[in-house]
Amino acid sequence: MSWVLVLAGMVAGGIAYADQASVPDTLKQRIAACTACHGLHGEGSPGSGFFPRLAGKPAGYLALQIQNFQRGRRHYAPMEYTVRQLSPAYIHQIAEYFAAQQVPYERAPVPDIAPSLLQRGQQLVSLGDPALKVPPCQACHGKALTGTEPSVPGLVGLPYDYISSQLGSWRTGTRASAAPDCMAIIANRLAPTDISAVAAWLASHEVPADTHPQPAGSITPPLRCGVLDAAGGGS
Repeated sequence: MSWVLVLAGMVAGGIAYADQASVPDTLKQRIAACTACHGLHGEGSPGSGFFPRLAGKPAGYLALQIQNFQRGRRHYAPMEYTVRQLSPAYIHQIAEYFAAQQVPYERAPVPDIAPSLLQRGQQLVSLGDPALKVPPCQACHGKALTGTEPSVPGLVGLPYDYISSQLGSWRTGTRASAAPDCMAIIANRLAPTDISAVAAWLASHEVPADTHPQPAGSITPPLRCGVLDAAGGGS
């Protein structure tokens, strides 16, 4: 009887090994956990409102965000679980893949916002608010809001819900970056209505023809940012 059990175990083990071996070891297979939410090419899931676009964002930014989930600086349980065992080399491979993707943008729904609030959003994005010591979004994210190499993401084409939730996360400390965390400083200077205004204006803003991020060294950050100090993203 014991030999029968051993044989059965060997057979079962062989089947399991064969099933495992049949899974193709390709980058497409490896990033299946990413593309399930963020789209096959990282185009995002505008219908959900919460899964952002990865395609075309700077590789340095994408790699840093995966590392921030690993280090406990960003909190979202599915992401934390998915990336916790990834090696640095694998993280950079994933980041380079999505950074190289160039796919069309899909417009996400935007809630009805009063024209005055949209005007406020445009002011904050383009000019900032000196009275609140809030610099314009364009100062770091680029004139066309497509981001800057190597570590500042584009804001165009992001869903309203995602933008507002991330600004809220900086206010509550559930998202952070290297100190000094300039985005946390800015988010905490904004009123809740300002966050809605910025999110609505950005989500409804037309995507430019050229969505590539600006080159490294093309911005002078208005605040000291730890992430830019570490990455050399400012001039």
